[in-house]
Amino acid sequence: MRRGARHNPANRFDPLSYEYDVPILPDEARLQIIPIQARSIVNQIESPDLPIVYSMNPYAGCEHGCIYCYARNSHEYWGFSAGIDFETRILVKENAPQLLRQQLSHPSWRPHPIMLAGNTDCYQPIERKLELTRRLLEVLLEFRHPVSIITKNALILRDLDLLSELSRYNLVHVYITVTTLREDIRRLLEPRTAAGGRRIETIRRLREAGIPTGVMVAPIIPGLTDSEILPILKAAGEAGAQAAAYTIVRLNGALAEIFETWLREKLPDQADKILHMIAQCHEGQLNDSRWSRRIRGAGSLALTIERTFQVGVKRFLSGPPMPPFDLTLFRRGGQISLFE
Repeated sequence: MRRGARHNPANRFDPLSYEYDVPILPDEARLQIIPIQARSIVNQIESPDLPIVYSMNPYAGCEHGCIYCYARNSHEYWGFSAGIDFETRILVKENAPQLLRQQLSHPSWRPHPIMLAGNTDCYQPIERKLELTRRLLEVLLEFRHPVSIITKNALILRDLDLLSELSRYNLVHVYITVTTLREDIRRLLEPRTAAGGRRIETIRRLREAGIPTGVMVAPIIPGLTDSEILPILKAAGEAGAQAAAYTIVRLNGALAEIFETWLREKLPDQADKILHMIAQCHEGQLNDSRWSRRIRGAGSLALTIERTFQVGVKRFLSGPPMPPFDLTLFRRGGQISLFE
């Protein structure tokens, strides 16, 4: 079983750290599913550079093991490491559907698109068994509430029935993340995700079902995946993608140590070049947390990436734009209208 991170860095919130008497090889670390009862499921996003107001994540930690994932740092709030722990100790918010129902039934709630995932992937492998994401979609459909989904897992096709129904009411947008189409690189970067070609096929299947779908080219890793911007947009456009967005990788918090350790083990000949090019996009640092710049970067290399992306979108995405969400259909409490 392949893992992304090569070690467990210390937790910045915990003054104590531990080491195994007998080192555990990363790929031998066993998966632990930890059920929890969450206090809430819908989170308000206060980031002026993000086009979303609310998000919800039924899982904390992610089996996909993407080495670049910014969500790794959030695992430290749970008392775990952002390294191997993030991919092997998965917290499951068992009461997520009930919490969502309570939230949407509250008298003060006003309908606004909720991003399903956005931190960890709501269609990571354990979802196949637990179906938490599917149950959340059932609640959203019952309440006629809009939702935006981002995933890199073809498991989303399991829920075509619910997504098609949500689409019928203009209540769903889907973005499929494609980081690379090179399978050798994908196996290293994202060891437990769907292949890039499979994700392009997922876009095609979703569009054939009439579901508004875009592609997220993210994160672009300068020196490693930036040459794939145009091929990814071309493949996604041919599959019917209606929109596209991108981010440039940034190595915040423990991610810098995790990523560099991985990079020097897996791609030692390219490590210095890649780290230097990432720093070029963040004014000499591996991370820039300032609004807007944290996503798109700054400097000449970041500008080249931006212009390349814009050219690709103009050339390859010629279909109809994503339709606007319909906020008028919301049914508080999930009650059926007398006029339906």
